[in-house]
Amino acid sequence: MKLISSLSYFLTSFSQKFIPNSFVIALILTVFTFALALIFTNFGLFSLIQFWGNGFWELLSFAMQMCLIIFTGYIVAVSPLVSRFLNSLAGLPKGPKSSILLMVILSLSLSWIHWGFSIVGSAIMVKFIASKQKVDYRLLVAAAYLGMGCTWHSGLSASAPLLVATPGHFLEKEIGLIPLSQTIFTSFNLLLTGFIFLFLCFFVPQLHPKEEETITADPLVLEKEKGSVIPKSSQKSFANLLDNSPFVGLFIGILGMIWLFWFLISKKFEINLNALNFGFLFLGILLHLRPSSFLKAAEEAGKLIFGVILQFPFYAGMYGIIKSSGLAQIVGNWFIQISSQKTYPAIVYWYSGLVNYFVPSGGSKWAIEAPYILSAAKSLGVSNSKVVIAYAWGDMATDLIQPFWAIPLLSVAKIDFKDILGYEILIFLIYIVIVSLAFLLFPL
Repeated sequence: MKLISSLSYFLTSFSQKFIPNSFVIALILTVFTFALALIFTNFGLFSLIQFWGNGFWELLSFAMQMCLIIFTGYIVAVSPLVSRFLNSLAGLPKGPKSSILLMVILSLSLSWIHWGFSIVGSAIMVKFIASKQKVDYRLLVAAAYLGMGCTWHSGLSASAPLLVATPGHFLEKEIGLIPLSQTIFTSFNLLLTGFIFLFLCFFVPQLHPKEEETITADPLVLEKEKGSVIPKSSQKSFANLLDNSPFVGLFIGILGMIWLFWFLISKKFEINLNALNFGFLFLGILLHLRPSSFLKAAEEAGKLIFGVILQFPFYAGMYGIIKSSGLAQIVGNWFIQISSQKTYPAIVYWYSGLVNYFVPSGGSKWAIEAPYILSAAKSLGVSNSKVVIAYAWGDMATDLIQPFWAIPLLSVAKIDFKDILGYEILIFLIYIVIVSLAFLLFPL
């Protein structure tokens, strides 16, 4: 454990001293992309500026889809019914290890269903469990973050697999549509996800410290959030009645669910980003029922998406340079030189994880990497679906030791990332060995 603690301290210090905020990273990567294109292509700066500006708005629909995943996930997570369910669930464990097990199960499961929902739902669950059980708070928060590093990009809200299955995506002319039956619902992806799930359910509770070494939460941290409670106006106006009437939300919510059911039947239950966001939007309307409650939750959710709105155009600009300058083919050739058909998925897995530590966004990073890793895959005879799976698993792996997506959780839990990083590193080191062996030893 001394080695783990030292490594934890090093990574935390490194992040604090050298890793800037995500917007600055986007700006630095923009300059880096310009530099690569100037060095390795025949285009001058003015031509590259044109490619950059032309590409700036190519990912608008994708950016909106990413915003809606966070937005709709938050709305569902803070609904009164879901909050009450999580609170009652938190009372089931009878000891610290069973409390950690419950948190692991919930985090991994919610992330597989919807990563935006998981970020908020897991944070709420941390406070519920800690208020009912004597459990090590550091390990509890670490367990709540596992889904974002171990299951989200193998599940139903996975950015890259859902994007390439959505009509009109930015690479459709090059690779067409790749259905989820070839990515998320392959036997390889499902079996690997299931194995990781079972392993973590067994392993993580064993990390709980002895009773005398247990650090519990500060009681002030556990004050319950008020959530999306709307003060009822005493004025009996027609507008007030409509704002607080459950019938409008019920009617519209049912209409949305009818359309979603029809869509899934007609598409043989092939989900895409648009269908996922549509379903969670109308599920949120149904769970809140009253328009006033729904609108309050939506207002709170809006605070979480400013980063996506601001940064995605810059990533689209990088995509414009990479695509139009021929840089995609050049970098793709580098991958070909160090890979074989058998090893390429594992190399993509490691490369995706490395880049994710510095660009912690599965969606925007896909826009940067996809052109050249897919180009290399074509030359090596590796299917596009295999590349998407390898990218997805690598992209989420280093989330375990990267604090970006933990920010909402840490804000609610009122704890520093350095307090959970030791646990996350230990889990990460074992986890990447298991997944790397899976990509090397078993066919996709």
